[in-house]
Amino acid sequence: MSAQWSELSDAEQQLIETAKQSTYNSYAPYSHFYVGAALLKNGVVIPGCNQENAAFPSGLCAERSALFAAGAQYPDQPVLMLAIAVRNSKGEFLEEPASPCGPCRQVLIETETRFKHPVRILLYGTRHTYVMDGIKELMPLSFTQI
Repeated sequence: MSAQWSELSDAEQQLIETAKQSTYNSYAPYSHFYVGAALLKNGVVIPGCNQENAAFPSGLCAERSALFAAGAQYPDQPVLMLAIAVRNSKGEFLEEPASPCGPCRQVLIETETRFKHPVRILLYGTRHTYVMDGIKELMPLSFTQI
């Protein structure tokens, strides 16, 4: 579902603002794709940002940095909501929202499965924000534990 800024709740707007602010902590000297994430877990907002490395597999996406930090701090609490924002090489936020990569989607699936709780996902763009009530809207055929 696509939503305008005014249609989002105060909590959703605040989470997106934290994700936007987190883009300024990104280390992206190779892609110049500055991704910020923020999640709500246990009543606390936990930010994340992408961290690149010359050995590309050694970097980490914003979504996973936030999810793993949240898991380390609050291992028994579900993630309630996740916001993602992206700035380009010109320092501008993207007009159209960017969606999580495959590995981040898989971590979100595992997170939802583990806690038996969907994660509300907010993908921010300056023209509109995509709002999803769970990762299965982005990845309907998913792999989980057998």
